[in-house]
Amino acid sequence: MPIHAVTYLYVDDPAALDARRPEHREFLRTLHGQRSLLASGPLPAHEDTGAGALLVLEGPSATAVAEILDADPFVRAGLVAERRVRPWSPVIGDWADRV
Repeated sequence: MPIHAVTYLYVDDPAALDARRPEHREFLRTLHGQRSLLASGPLPAHEDTGAGALLVLEGPSATAVAEILDADPFVRAGLVAERRVRPWSPVIGDWADRV
């Protein structure tokens, strides 16, 4: 199944993010248990952008992956200011054989 790289850019509201983080991580653990989420983790704020996350998921299409992530508590609470879903084709590493 195709792999997709998803980036989140969070709103600048650390207290709201902290309040929803346990629910968000439980949602991601569920996706991992279902084998659709391969990996995820935070991206710290950088020179020209705020904090966010990188998520790597398997899904039939970018649209399908976006629909799965619409249920993320961070998304539902309006804490994701920007989300990008892009097909990704790893050629080296553990996931290269999935392409």
